[in-house]
Amino acid sequence: MNSYLNSVKKQFEYYKSLGEKTMDQLPDEMLFWIPTTESNSIAMIVKHLHGNMRSRWTDFLTADGEKDWRNRAAEFNNDTTAKPAAMAQWNQGWECLFNALDALKENDLERVVYIRNMGHTVIEAINRQLCHYSYHIGQIVFLGKMIQNQKWQPLSIPKEASEQYNSDKLSKGKRTQHFTDDL
Repeated sequence: MNSYLNSVKKQFEYYKSLGEKTMDQLPDEMLFWIPTTESNSIAMIVKHLHGNMRSRWTDFLTADGEKDWRNRAAEFNNDTTAKPAAMAQWNQGWECLFNALDALKENDLERVVYIRNMGHTVIEAINRQLCHYSYHIGQIVFLGKMIQNQKWQPLSIPKEASEQYNSDKLSKGKRTQHFTDDL
């Protein structure tokens, strides 16, 4: 498979894992906590990602990425009330994304797809979604850190551990693996 497609799949898997590792640390009821009136709960972000992923990746090469059946405004209602329902949305969205990526071939990458009637090469559309999802996963992680505070288990290099982390990595010599391979 194309190295670009392999790379973006690993990137998406990485961000998916960050979201999951965050949600795994939280008491179930905290997925629905809203810190301020203008904020979203983690469950709302999950619902939005679900709607976006299903819309963008269903019939990815042949239909506009903004489907007429999508109700984006409703994605920000805090009406998911149980963790299993939120996780079902989470998994369904990611499954839709990975199924679409798995179906792509190298010669698809320069094809033009549309999102709200705006043309994007497949590469541009994938990059757009990678940035969008990492933005929202960052919000999930930030909320998780706020909720857990001192109970938070770092998902990357812990504070005050950069020197040791770098020393360990640099002592192993150069490698050609993807940075997510040992996370």
